[in-house]
Amino acid sequence: MTAKTITAAAAGSFELGDLPVNRIGFGAMRLAQHGTVFGNSVPSDRGQAIIVLRRAVELGVNHIDTAAFYFSALRSANELINRALAPYPDDLVIVTKVGPGRDPSGEWLWARPEQLRGQVEENLRQLGRDHLDVVNLRIPRSQATGSIAEHFGALADLRDAGLIRHLGISNVTPAHLAEAQAIAPVVCVQNAYGIGARPEDHELLRICGEQGVAFVPFFAIAGAGREAGASVTDSEEVFAVARAHGVTAAQVRLAWTLQRGSHVLAIPGTGNPDHLTDNVAAGALRLSPDEMTRLDSLQKSGE
Repeated sequence: MTAKTITAAAAGSFELGDLPVNRIGFGAMRLAQHGTVFGNSVPSDRGQAIIVLRRAVELGVNHIDTAAFYFSALRSANELINRALAPYPDDLVIVTKVGPGRDPSGEWLWARPEQLRGQVEENLRQLGRDHLDVVNLRIPRSQATGSIAEHFGALADLRDAGLIRHLGISNVTPAHLAEAQAIAPVVCVQNAYGIGARPEDHELLRICGEQGVAFVPFFAIAGAGREAGASVTDSEEVFAVARAHGVTAAQVRLAWTLQRGSHVLAIPGTGNPDHLTDNVAAGALRLSPDEMTRLDSLQKSGE
């Protein structure tokens, strides 16, 4: 590693409960296959996936986001993480999520509260751990306004049993956060968020900051492309800022996200070593107040 290499430490750090992490992390969703993440895409190259994971840790990434349902016909993100990084560095925090599941054919299911232990144990087996650092309860879009008390209570029981260290929630509203906090401490909220976010998304980020809860956006680069990945097009405002700094639009999107608050983490994912280096380097990019204001003003309807 050369003296000029930018590491994840450049983004600063925050704590997931009592676990300090650099604010630039790594999302494992794209490790298992190329193209559409949950479609019938080509499985990833196993060797390259392992190289990317090891390089991420070399670059100071100590926060990896994953899930047992990140798999293709031949690859499992969790098992790739295990193969590449075990025995794990002492400072590495692995965050996983439960709630959704996929059967071997790839069909989706939503776990009942009593099924969450099985999902937690599946993650433990695949990762080769005796406990999970952080587990997020992921809420399906179909239950965006429903109660999460039974599901989150089941995870709180597993935390009390020592299988989980800390709890988080994902794809949620402020009402979900309040409901969960009344049951057990929430260390992170993981929601879709990025340039062009809705006013209610900004509000949830603000609430998390007031409560000392980490806000962990997904799709910060992909935006409306979601699982399909970033679009080849972007707004002229984003490109103008990128040109001014000599960086990519993706790096601008990551930098903007991180500058939304000191409690904001980023988990960009990639199977490409060069993209990984660029993503980590975005943690050192500082946008001016004027640039932040210009990007703040973008709305999804205008992109």
